[in-house]
Amino acid sequence: MRNDPASIAAAVLARVGGPANVTSVAHCMTRLRLGVADPAAVDGEGLRGLPGVLGVVADGESSLQVVLGPGVVVEVTAAVQIQVDEVAEVDAVTATAATTATSGAATAQTRVGESTAAAKPQVGDQPVGDQPASGQPVSDLPVDAAGRELKEQLRQRNATPFKTALRRVAAVFVPLIPALIGCGILAGINGLLVNAGWLPGLTPALAAVASAFMALIAVFVGYNTAKEFGGTPVLGGAVAAVVVYPGVAKVTAFGVQLAPGQGGVLGALAAALLATRVEKWCRGRVPGALDVLLTPTVTVLVSGLVTLYGLMYAAGVVASAIGTAANWLLATTGALAGLVLGGLFLPLVMLGLHQALIPIHATLIEQQGYTVLLPLLAMAGAGQVGAALAVYVRLRHDVSLRTTIRSALPAGLLGVGEPLIYGVSLPLGRPFVTACAGGAAGGAFIGFFAMLGDKVGATAIGPSGWALFPLLAGNRSPGMTAAVYGGGLLTGYAVGFAATYFFGLPRGSRAAASA
Repeated sequence: MRNDPASIAAAVLARVGGPANVTSVAHCMTRLRLGVADPAAVDGEGLRGLPGVLGVVADGESSLQVVLGPGVVVEVTAAVQIQVDEVAEVDAVTATAATTATSGAATAQTRVGESTAAAKPQVGDQPVGDQPASGQPVSDLPVDAAGRELKEQLRQRNATPFKTALRRVAAVFVPLIPALIGCGILAGINGLLVNAGWLPGLTPALAAVASAFMALIAVFVGYNTAKEFGGTPVLGGAVAAVVVYPGVAKVTAFGVQLAPGQGGVLGALAAALLATRVEKWCRGRVPGALDVLLTPTVTVLVSGLVTLYGLMYAAGVVASAIGTAANWLLATTGALAGLVLGGLFLPLVMLGLHQALIPIHATLIEQQGYTVLLPLLAMAGAGQVGAALAVYVRLRHDVSLRTTIRSALPAGLLGVGEPLIYGVSLPLGRPFVTACAGGAAGGAFIGFFAMLGDKVGATAIGPSGWALFPLLAGNRSPGMTAAVYGGGLLTGYAVGFAATYFFGLPRGSRAAASA
């Protein structure tokens, strides 16, 4: 199979039951996210074996995540969408013709509705993945079989209303990540130019380009929130725009004069959620002839006033508390906090709870210009790399497993950890625990320097590992910030390797893995 996007898309669709089985298409930084009508039609083993596919992640009902890596995923998603739409158009025409030619109009119209709904992409759908545990080809490797079983168990545990809500909130912020990354890198370059005194005529323009998105991020959050939760996106954006409008400085709520941006992304999220509820309420009660006039007006008016006189103030209190808590946590218990966050992040991912951190990251970036939590959490990936290297060294005769590690290691170094997690450490069991120990050590290293006053943060979310270096920021020089982060990575590698080499693979592990 050629590795161009159209060929990869065709191969992926062939292994998920065809384009007609796809109900939604979306992507994040590294993963193609597909909703499927019939999970039993998905060939998980076939997907994993495709060139260019780094892994398949299980999490949720009737959907799957295909890990493709940064950059590639955007092109493949576009190609998948085109192929799904083409099939949908053919099905719609066929169903319409059948409706016209027969007297069974109701039956034919049902098929049209089902076909159209299955083909129409819903980017806001829950971005989670799965493949069935049964009815799939079983790999000759017991390690892979164990990985599939573990992923199925995790999928079932993650199918709860609370975790579904977290995934939907996360889906609001995931589409913003490319802009956060681009603007974050430009902000870093501009900072270097300003500190060096170079190109003084260009730096103001760079600052404007890098800062404009963050100044209006509340509008984008509102737009995506309404889109995700079934409202009109532009109405969600219009209500969220109230949060950043300069004129709110003239408004007083609870005896306090409001400030533009107060409440930040949390206020925008709450405002758009409210707007969606108000809009749906109006749609069900306003006569059709007046709907186009009254529903948008009432939605913006009611939601806007509640945002001004309630949500902005409340969200501002919460956002300030988040920033204060993060600063206090690292300043007073930095090493311990880093140890806990770095060590427990992967279990949080397994439980689906890591998505609750995304609004926190966005709030910190909006408030302080960077999130101090992401570099700590990124150490979990370093522990995985160290553990995988130890497995590679110890299990010298397990050719298949060593091949998996060699193919997944470059992605792991760049922060794409799923192939190492699901293909190596998690199925083996104990290496997953020792990898978490490596992440804890790396987090403790960075947290220790935070206690000394050297904070390390990231201006965007999404990248990890070596890919996070261009997005690093802090309260010291860029060199010092990079050195602390690099030291954390090396610590995570070393402790993950040592812990796995000496404690993660007992003498009988090779026989158990190969039996």
